[in-house]
Amino acid sequence: MSFPNMLRIRQHFDAPTVEDIPAAVSEEITRLNLSARVKPGQSVAVSVGSRGINNIALITKSLVEELKALGLEPFLVPAMGSHGGGIAEAQREIIEGYGVTEEYVGAPIKASMETVQVGQTEDGVPVFFDKYAFEADHVAVVGRIKPHTDFVGEIESGLHKMMLIGLGKHKGAALYHQAIVHYSFDRIIRSVGQQVIDQCGVLLGLGIVENQYDQTALLKGVAPEEFVEREKELLVLAKKWMPRLPFDHVDLLIVDEIGKNISGAGMDTNVVGRKFHDNHAAEKEYPKVTRILVRGLTPETHGNASGIGTAEYAHRRAVEEMDREITYINCMTGNHPSGAHIPLYFDTDQICIEKALQTVGLREPGEEKIMRIHNTLDLGELLVSEAYRAEVEAREDLSIVEEAAPMPFDASGDLPLHF
Repeated sequence: MSFPNMLRIRQHFDAPTVEDIPAAVSEEITRLNLSARVKPGQSVAVSVGSRGINNIALITKSLVEELKALGLEPFLVPAMGSHGGGIAEAQREIIEGYGVTEEYVGAPIKASMETVQVGQTEDGVPVFFDKYAFEADHVAVVGRIKPHTDFVGEIESGLHKMMLIGLGKHKGAALYHQAIVHYSFDRIIRSVGQQVIDQCGVLLGLGIVENQYDQTALLKGVAPEEFVEREKELLVLAKKWMPRLPFDHVDLLIVDEIGKNISGAGMDTNVVGRKFHDNHAAEKEYPKVTRILVRGLTPETHGNASGIGTAEYAHRRAVEEMDREITYINCMTGNHPSGAHIPLYFDTDQICIEKALQTVGLREPGEEKIMRIHNTLDLGELLVSEAYRAEVEAREDLSIVEEAAPMPFDASGDLPLHF
């Protein structure tokens, strides 16, 4: 079977960027005027999540230094629900893998899966919180604000989610996802979040918004009484600056890697058009991607293949890299068992692409609309088939970096791991 030649193109985004992260963190903490709320010698737990947030080590280090300047004694708490198989030491290793180490940040890491019930919502939902964080005098909630991969609302993924799913640990994360079956996502996230703010000594939030190039675009210090309103505002910006595929219709999307460091869903469902259904776009959802092929997992995901079920096809390598137990725990905790479903998988890229193209509909050979991306965070450059050439040339926000060339399969029928 012949395959279309692929163009390498670049997307040009108007992307704001924070140039001096320590200065930006210092400005935000100063603006909050925390000295009236704290006493020297008090402890403060700083949340660190499992997502691959750009500059997270430097952001955390900068925050720790500002808290120390106030006379506080900060420590770090891995805040990631069931990631790492729900094992404390594995969660510690995950944040250390991002460079968030005790030596670099200058604060100890206290990792535990033990929680404390701190109350319950008006609906009777128990509220659980990390034991170390609850015992601290204060809590600093750090999180990236972005559209959620499953839910829609004025508040989606950000500081509230970090308080619930991250600092709720495995026990809280599983419970809240079950509660969402009976109550709305918005109701649970607001009611549990308010209980955490009221009962757990939340001192501040530090919201992070990234641009289309996966760079830090904005850092925002948030007082606890402002969490709801500030998250609404930051989500609007996050949606505006979110990376997107350049075209709304795709026959086959080839994704080099998925992982929890890329998205909670392995690949961002907002990017691939699978937020409401695992294997097709909703009626008014874009892009419309007919088939997805996953080629592998990121090293940082430690075998967690959550979200692989969103794809119809996979390279054997991706399936073999999957840690089934860790993946199952994570997908069941999120009440999304289909996220762990195994796609059709084959031994080589060549066979995978051939099989996938047999199921994209009535396309003449060479006319298939194919895109290849590294992952759903890295969309600055991508490969597209020649069927897109006229559209590329007509748009000012796109440019051709390399002219069309055949897919470079090796003797085994595989493509290079990255283009």
